[in-house]
Amino acid sequence: MEEKYKKLPSLSSNSIYLGILLAIVGGFLDAYTFVSRDGVFANAQTANLVLLAVNAAEGEWKQSILYIPPVAAFIAGVFVSEIVKIPHIRELLYSYRRSILILECVILIAVGFMPESVPDIIVTVSISFVSSLQISTFNKIDKWAYNSTMATGNLRTAAKAAYSAFIENDDEARKQFIDFVTIIGSFLCGALIGTFSTTYIGDNAIWIASVTLMITLILYHREKGFFRK
Repeated sequence: MEEKYKKLPSLSSNSIYLGILLAIVGGFLDAYTFVSRDGVFANAQTANLVLLAVNAAEGEWKQSILYIPPVAAFIAGVFVSEIVKIPHIRELLYSYRRSILILECVILIAVGFMPESVPDIIVTVSISFVSSLQISTFNKIDKWAYNSTMATGNLRTAAKAAYSAFIENDDEARKQFIDFVTIIGSFLCGALIGTFSTTYIGDNAIWIASVTLMITLILYHREKGFFRK
C-alpha cells in the first residue's frame, strides 16, 4: 500500500501539481456560478466592485447593495486564512493548509445540498469565501506568486516570462512560462468541466469540485502520516 502511494506525485504547498488541481477547482467554480446563478462570477471581486459603483452611480441602490456581501465574504476568507496561521492555532490544527482544504470541501458539499429556491446571493457568498481561502493560502508555484481562481495575473506573468524566455533566452523564465501556461490551461479545463457538468447535472455538479479538493487533500498530506500503519 505504501509503495503504491509513493508513486503518486508529491504535492507541497508550492507544487505545480497542487497548482493544477486548485486551478481546475477555480475555473470550475467560476463556470458553476455563471451557469447556475444568473451570470455571476463569485471569484472575481473586481467585477463586483465595478458593478457596485455602476449601480450606485445610476441610483440603483438596492441593486448595488447585492454586490457587497460577496466582497465582504472574500475579506472574511482572508481574515480566516490569516487567523489559522497564528502559532497556537496552527499547532492545534496540525496543518493549517489541510484545515483550509477541509473547510473548502465542507462548504462546497453544503452548497450542493442547497435547493434552487435558495437565493443566489447565499451561493455566491459561500463560493466567494471559498475562493478567498484558496487564494490566501495557496498562492505560490515554486517561488512565483500565482492565482488559482482568476487568470488575469497568471496571463500577465506568462506573457512576461515568454518574452524573457524566447527573446532573452532565460532558462528560468522558460520554466516559469511552462508552469503558468499549465496553470492557465488547467483553469480553462476546470471552466469547461464546470460548464458541461452544471448544464447537464445541475446544482449538484459542485460536488465535482469538492471531490477534486478531497483528492488534493489526500495527495498533499500522504507524506505526513495519513497512510501510516
